[in-house]
Amino acid sequence: MKTTSLGDDFCLTLITNDAELAADADRAGVNRIGIDLEYLGKAERQPGQDTRLSHHGWDDLSTISRCVQQADLFVRINPIHPGTEAEIETALELGAKVLMLPNFRTAGEAATFIRTVRGRARASILVEMAPAVVRIREVLDVPGIDEVMIGLNDLHLQFGVANHFEVLASPLIGMLAAEVLRKGLPLAIGGVGRVGDTAMPVPTDLVYAQYPRLGATGAWLARSFANTVLSPGDFQPAILALRKRLNEWAAAPLNELERARVELAQNAAKWRPALSRASHSVA
Repeated sequence: MKTTSLGDDFCLTLITNDAELAADADRAGVNRIGIDLEYLGKAERQPGQDTRLSHHGWDDLSTISRCVQQADLFVRINPIHPGTEAEIETALELGAKVLMLPNFRTAGEAATFIRTVRGRARASILVEMAPAVVRIREVLDVPGIDEVMIGLNDLHLQFGVANHFEVLASPLIGMLAAEVLRKGLPLAIGGVGRVGDTAMPVPTDLVYAQYPRLGATGAWLARSFANTVLSPGDFQPAILALRKRLNEWAAAPLNELERARVELAQNAAKWRPALSRASHSVA
């Protein structure tokens, strides 16, 4: 799906419990803003890694909901467990419009999530575990899935490669993207940093090029994005610059997109992340 309006329509999601940041992001045109409830098993499966261990709670969702006027309220719940129904019901009561299921392995788990949501919010599944990748066609056959995100941090751990950029440049992501698009579902992948952010381990521009190449139309805002915007007044220009650059990449010829993929893979091969580099996380 190659379109020069990719950036204009690109769905950006910010996870935060910072009310001021949420309000700035809302004014800047970030599409979804919300919290991350996921904690079950995450520290164990991502030991010492640069990941989102947010420790957010329901009070945070209530606070964010009061700050957001335009964006959809977002919640990433825990993996399927005995408290899943209660989590979903509480999120809906507090106004969540988009719910995401992480860390699932089977189509049955995805189906449980969809059955529990019952169409009362947009249902997004986060493909980040190797068993879910192997079973991707079975998973995508579950009726009621509204969209799919590919989670790069867990996948790089699952497959034993150096970093999430290596996964993004790999044929694996091309295969997953093709399967999602074949089902006609919106696809989001990983996270994006700020245009020209030289603190990132690989050039952000090479990451942007992967979205039109893969047909993806959404991503997280990486924590580095907010960390490198110097003042609230800088947030909107930074978002506009991101969208503009995505539009430019969407207009690029296929050989340029492939060149960027190769260059991303080369950069990824040289980078070995430090264990505490939290600003680079896109989990």
